Amino acid sequence: MKPIIGILAVAGLVYRAWARKSLTPLGLVVAGASATAHVLHPWSTPFALLAVFYYGGTKVTRVKHDIKAQKTLSATGAEGGEGPRNHIQVLANSVVATVLSVAHAVVLSKNSTTDSCFSLGQSPADILMVGIVANYAAVAADTFSSELGILSKSKPRLITSLTLREVPSGTNGGVTAAGLGAGLLGSFTIALTSALVLPFCQSKSGIQDRALWTVAMTFWGLLGSVLDSVLGGLLQASVVDKRSGKVVEGSGGRKVLIHPGSTKPGSTSGNASSAESSGRTDLRSTEAVANAATLRGSRATGTSAGTHTGRPHDESHESRRVETGHDWLDNNGVNLLMAFLMSVGAMGISQWAWGVDLRELWA
Repeated sequence: MKPIIGILAVAGLVYRAWARKSLTPLGLVVAGASATAHVLHPWSTPFALLAVFYYGGTKVTRVKHDIKAQKTLSATGAEGGEGPRNHIQVLANSVVATVLSVAHAVVLSKNSTTDSCFSLGQSPADILMVGIVANYAAVAADTFSSELGILSKSKPRLITSLTLREVPSGTNGGVTAAGLGAGLLGSFTIALTSALVLPFCQSKSGIQDRALWTVAMTFWGLLGSVLDSVLGGLLQASVVDKRSGKVVEGSGGRKVLIHPGSTKPGSTSGNASSAESSGRTDLRSTEAVANAATLRGSRATGTSAGTHTGRPHDESHESRRVETGHDWLDNNGVNLLMAFLMSVGAMGISQWAWGVDLRELWA
């Protein structure tokens, strides 16, 4: 991509995020740095995929915000709904592709004497581009699936349960037919974009080659969404407010802290608290604040928030429980792990199918 076009493109992307308040200040800085790494690539493909993912993600987030606010709670006790995304969320979705984009640009610069085109395996560098496309196909599918799947009229079913039992909307690992369909749409937008903007070599530029590439990447992205559900259902705790039955979401994709004595899925003794309320022991005594404190909990005292400091643990006073999963990763950790596995997996399969020797990359 030409430098002047790249600078203007990054500026436009960051300005749009700032104007719509879709990213925190630090999120804007990290997004700008990531986008800059993408535009430094000689091809326009990496930045085009990043832009499509960002614009598509913000659109679906706006579509479902009001409904999600009715179906979930935030860790602070307010209604749910997506706020500005932070730098960790930006990195979780884009850091794998950013690293691969820089690596691919370096490889192309070392082989400037050869034609710079995508040859579907005739060049070892193609493996890195496969990883970039796979990353964005997977995270786009996951974003569309989680953000639009909550609009489904049917209850989600837990993918990690042998009986596929019904769970509250917003539960990690919960899937619906509508969510899977939305995930398929999300991965298709990335796969189609890559088929249109990748500089295919002349021998690989036919409609059939591009169509097969689009189909393969679309379903690979959908598989990433399913993998994210499995990882979320197993490695991320879903905390439910016992009074409303709604899932409690952590701010910025962070964990909703639970009582140390409750780590088993389905436990009724889990007292969750948000990261913001952790360590607060001096709560004001007004009725409104006391009600909010009951929702937030208190990790520092080991009691339900709103009670006196040091009060013995009493399950009957707790307002939250763990619905599914282990409290090992937060949402950002699950997303990053999924993106890494799907990128590396796609690269490994491509290397095997095309018979590519990756040692030639740095030869």
